[in-house]
Amino acid sequence: MKRNYFSREKILYIFLILSAAIIVGRLFMLQVIDASELKAKGIERRTSSESLQPERGKILDAQGNVLAQSIPVKEVYGDPRAINDLIEKEQTNWTKEDIAVKLSEVLGIDKDAILEKLNKDLAWVNIANHVSLEKTEEIKALKLPGIGFSDQQKRVYPMDRLAASVLGIVTLDGKGAEGLESFYDKELYGTPGYSSQQSLLNPSQLNEPAMKGADLQLTLESTIQHLIEQQLDQLLETTQGKHIAILAMDPMTGRILGMGSRPSYNPNDYSSTQPEERRNLTISMSYEPGSTFKIITGAAALEEGTLKPDDLFEDPGYIQIGPRYITNWDSDFRPHGEVTFTKGMMLSSNVVLAKVGMNLGKETFYTYLKAFGFGSRTGIDITGEESGLLVPQNEARDIDMATMSFGQANLVTPVQLLTAISSIANGGTLYKPYIVDKITFPDGTIQQNNPQPIRQVISKSTAEQMTAVLEAVVDEGTGGRAKIPGIRVAGKTGTAQKVDPETGGYSKTDFIASFAAYAPTDNPKIAILILIDTPQGESHQGGTLAGPVAKTIIEGTLQYYGIPVSSETQSAVSEIPEISFERPAPGEVIPERTPLKGETIVPDLTGLTMRQAGEKLAEAELHFHFSGTGLVGGQNPQPGKIVNAGTVVNVEFSTLDEILEQTEEPPPSP
Repeated sequence: MKRNYFSREKILYIFLILSAAIIVGRLFMLQVIDASELKAKGIERRTSSESLQPERGKILDAQGNVLAQSIPVKEVYGDPRAINDLIEKEQTNWTKEDIAVKLSEVLGIDKDAILEKLNKDLAWVNIANHVSLEKTEEIKALKLPGIGFSDQQKRVYPMDRLAASVLGIVTLDGKGAEGLESFYDKELYGTPGYSSQQSLLNPSQLNEPAMKGADLQLTLESTIQHLIEQQLDQLLETTQGKHIAILAMDPMTGRILGMGSRPSYNPNDYSSTQPEERRNLTISMSYEPGSTFKIITGAAALEEGTLKPDDLFEDPGYIQIGPRYITNWDSDFRPHGEVTFTKGMMLSSNVVLAKVGMNLGKETFYTYLKAFGFGSRTGIDITGEESGLLVPQNEARDIDMATMSFGQANLVTPVQLLTAISSIANGGTLYKPYIVDKITFPDGTIQQNNPQPIRQVISKSTAEQMTAVLEAVVDEGTGGRAKIPGIRVAGKTGTAQKVDPETGGYSKTDFIASFAAYAPTDNPKIAILILIDTPQGESHQGGTLAGPVAKTIIEGTLQYYGIPVSSETQSAVSEIPEISFERPAPGEVIPERTPLKGETIVPDLTGLTMRQAGEKLAEAELHFHFSGTGLVGGQNPQPGKIVNAGTVVNVEFSTLDEILEQTEEPPPSP
């Protein structure tokens, strides 16, 4: 007898078949029947996560003027796959060509380049970076499908080229790459945030905000920096030098007051520049210093007691060291005969200084070279500093000792040399140079940088003796073009032959002209070094080319600081005396209208000094461009004008004579 029943095995098979049928049916519904609808929902809900770039901290000058700051901008991106899906579903009337044309009109980018990106089979393409908020709003108003925006920060430099190589640059991802931007990148950058962003139809959902970076306030004085920039441009035009550098510091503390070099660049458009244009030559240029180095040799010998300022030296115009002859720069004209050390410095005699250096001895000489900081970095707080190069002590021959004594053979950097000379100016203490005065963090915490004495290199009495010698160089010697009536200036000229790369010997046509100085010698406020690499034209002498530049910058700086002159001498840069005319003064400012948010009123600067004008403009959140010296005689925009905060005000200064002429009563009519 046969039984009919379902075994457990058959029941299992039936269950599996039914389950498979259900799954296949569901897949058919999802992939065929509802495919287009699900794709659209997928596009709508597609999410992306991104790191939010923080607002980078500001860089301010000593007066509080903004030299670098970040402003909010947008990245414009597209989702080509989303655009394709929307077009295929006929959920938009826009074509990719239309989108490319509209974006091109607003962004100023070639439409074919945009279209090429939109035609890629990708879910995300970058279309443009650092798009202003105004242009972003224009694009949003168009309601273009598949186009999105993300937050970015753009680094801007309101003063354009001012101190460009000092400040450095910031890359597209917001990281400092050169100069101060690089050295203090950790402090300036801040803390990135994080967001989860739904790509097209839903707004961003912020998970964690970015934290702003710290602000840097520099020791750099924009008034002095502006004087330096003016002189750099003038030297470039008149000498056609290959490289030009000017460095100014407070010799009593190591604070950098100003630095700059040529060639230069605009950091707002650094992508179109070459690395050579962006070099800060004051910290990275290694060169043979020539006669400015005689200051160091003389100071070391005076300190060791192997030399006195009145010691006599026979100078026939040359000296023989083994088979080689060393000559003076002016030996073609006349021998100097028997001269004192002071006279030898005034004449910039190579012969005298070679004898001084050799009398000092190799071991002692190298001890002082290292004590003054040569052969190693100063540690200044800017990226890009070089260390210079000393001839190894065990390899130094007599001829090397002789040439090193007057500034050949060894390589130095401008910041090394001026730091060493500043130690003589301040009484013998070597200070570490620095350019950031303080760092202010977002929570209000302040990190104050203070002067850092490294070592006492020479005694105060030696420093005073050397200063007296250098005063004589300016008063009666080769540095005469830096003389300032009423101001005691110490200085030394330099005219160094460059090494010919083809012959390996010294060139007879290519030189580095230089001048180092500090003033006032009884209480120095500024030490300065000017370098002109390969000047063209009839003259290549440091005193002739760089001396007047040193005078202009020192004179302007002392005017800015209001330094009184020596009581026994009339000064061309003193305050205006009380005479029979009324000193011009700022008047009442009547604004042309009420300023809106982000706007400010241009103040009246009439009759103010450089320092007063700079402070008043800083209070009004305005930048400046100074020309001339003395007191303010004119400005543009005029007082009372309403301008955007950060606008540059052109300020013209007049000398005492010009002010007297302007205020002098006209002769009576005939």
